[in-house]
Amino acid sequence: MSASKPLLMLGLPKGSLEESTKALFAKAGWKITTSSRSYKPSIDDPELDGRFIRAQEVSRYVEHGFFDCGLTGHDWVLENESDVVEVCDLIYSKASTLKSRWVLCVPEASSMTKPEDLAGKRVATELLETTKRYFAKKGIAAEVEFSWGATEVKVPDLVDAIVDITETGNSIRANKLRIIDTLLETNTKFIANKASWANPAKRKKIETIALLLRGALEAESKVGLKMNLPKAALNNVVNALPALRNPTISQLSSPEWIALETIIDESVVREIIPQLKALGAEGIVEYPLNKVVY
Repeated sequence: MSASKPLLMLGLPKGSLEESTKALFAKAGWKITTSSRSYKPSIDDPELDGRFIRAQEVSRYVEHGFFDCGLTGHDWVLENESDVVEVCDLIYSKASTLKSRWVLCVPEASSMTKPEDLAGKRVATELLETTKRYFAKKGIAAEVEFSWGATEVKVPDLVDAIVDITETGNSIRANKLRIIDTLLETNTKFIANKASWANPAKRKKIETIALLLRGALEAESKVGLKMNLPKAALNNVVNALPALRNPTISQLSSPEWIALETIIDESVVREIIPQLKALGAEGIVEYPLNKVVY
């Protein structure tokens, strides 16, 4: 690797995932910055270069070798039928850590209740090829057309049904639609070009990125907790503590006191701290985490 040529070219998703992707990389240890409307980011790692492009296109450019690796949805890997290495799952989005679903929807008032009811009907979607394969596999002769956006508003005036993506189902209900089937679940995946994966230096760097991205995601729902407690209270405290691993215990200057440190789910902190206090713990400190690597 020369000083002028980075080791890896990275494909990053432009659009709704852009800010959450930059935030995830920041927690993992890489600062990615972009100027207004720029598709070429600056990355504080001389081994990395990258481009922000639409998630729909990332897998094609990874497969063809313009990118060594990239982040895109499982749905777009399937849609493009891209022959790539799926390095790891990264379940995150602009709003949550839930998986998304591509769902087949009809108007609430429609009499249609199953996919077979759409035979001879028109269906709009951005996930065109996957939807065509879905209906073909079921032997349903539906007319599937590409939607450039605002898909929910096209029923019932322009089309009979849609296939659209949702996390919570709120937008589906808000547009007075009803889900009659789920085509697939999807989440962000870290993918690699097969030739790049076969290159030892590139694979090592890709695996390092994957490890730290997974660690950053794992840390988002957890916090560190440390406290002092009497030795006599240790068993009761450990039994009350939902530890990620066995807690770290160290002796304090007083022979009757110890320090305990562990990692727990952030959602249980508000309940566990009063319990720990009641069991004799003192000096309880909660702190955020950047990465949790197993």
